[in-house]
Amino acid sequence: YTNVSVTTVTATDIYFQHTQGMGNAKLKNLGADEQKRFHFDAVKSKEVDRQQRAASQRYHQEIAARKPASKPSAPPEDGVVPVTADNGDPVVTKLYARSFRGRRSPPIVVDQWLTPPPDVKGKFVLLDFWATWCGPCRQSIPHLNALQAKFKDHLVVVGLSDETPEGMRKMASPRVDYYVGTDPQARTRTAVEVQGIPHAMLLDPEGIVRFEGQPVYLQEQGLER
Repeated sequence: YTNVSVTTVTATDIYFQHTQGMGNAKLKNLGADEQKRFHFDAVKSKEVDRQQRAASQRYHQEIAARKPASKPSAPPEDGVVPVTADNGDPVVTKLYARSFRGRRSPPIVVDQWLTPPPDVKGKFVLLDFWATWCGPCRQSIPHLNALQAKFKDHLVVVGLSDETPEGMRKMASPRVDYYVGTDPQARTRTAVEVQGIPHAMLLDPEGIVRFEGQPVYLQEQGLER
């Protein structure tokens, strides 16, 4: 590579731009001098790798376990938005958090916004618990971008992490086109008892949870309904 410019350094990887585009490399594969230069911590890197593998495994297991059921003949009596597959059929998903579906969510606590704070009055709020180190979380970002763009008049998408603002700003890609906040004390995540990310909750304008689970399951058809 020539004309290399480092853009982001995480616990596991270094990301950079060069004359032919963008690239990345594992810090554990670099020489000792480069590892020292970029403050490589083998113990921390190993733990982050473990978290990423576990998150990816949960994500792919969840996708593989989708079980479409028959389409209901009428809307649900409680008015809750069903979780739907690509064909619109409801599916059963496993939650890695406490269920609040059909009830009011705990207060959403944001310690600091990395974007301008959103105006949520009269709108649905899609809250996504995520982290920059989480592979499945990053894979969900384009989907959340698309939902925000299509339903911008009625929906506010918020990504909430318990990382520090400095750490979150190091993520160079993918681009996030919705609102992002951080709560290093993980107050909302603790209240929801989130055990695996990404985990999303869709709140209606009254604060009632209408959807919960993996963001990928909230498709445009179900959200529009």
